[in-house]
Amino acid sequence: MSVNYEGMAIGVFELDSECACFVALDAAAKAAAVHIQSVERNRLKSGACVKMRGTISDVNAAMDAALQAAEPISTIVSHTVIAAPSAGTETAITMTINK
Repeated sequence: MSVNYEGMAIGVFELDSECACFVALDAAAKAAAVHIQSVERNRLKSGACVKMRGTISDVNAAMDAALQAAEPISTIVSHTVIAAPSAGTETAITMTINK
């Protein structure tokens, strides 16, 4: 089933461990009503990047939970929340999924 993410905030975090990404995204999904848009493995290293979507308040709550779960078991490489991605940003986000 395809989800229309138009108008949703996006939260993105990258960890140096793919396994830790699953722990973190599980915490995120349990903390707030977010959709996990993608998990992208870093082909050159053992880490991964997670993209999650929802309302800005849900994405912020999910990001906080994800980072708190990840911190003791992994290095947080990067993280950000974009409240209202532009059309161009949406295109770029879509282009990176499964690449």
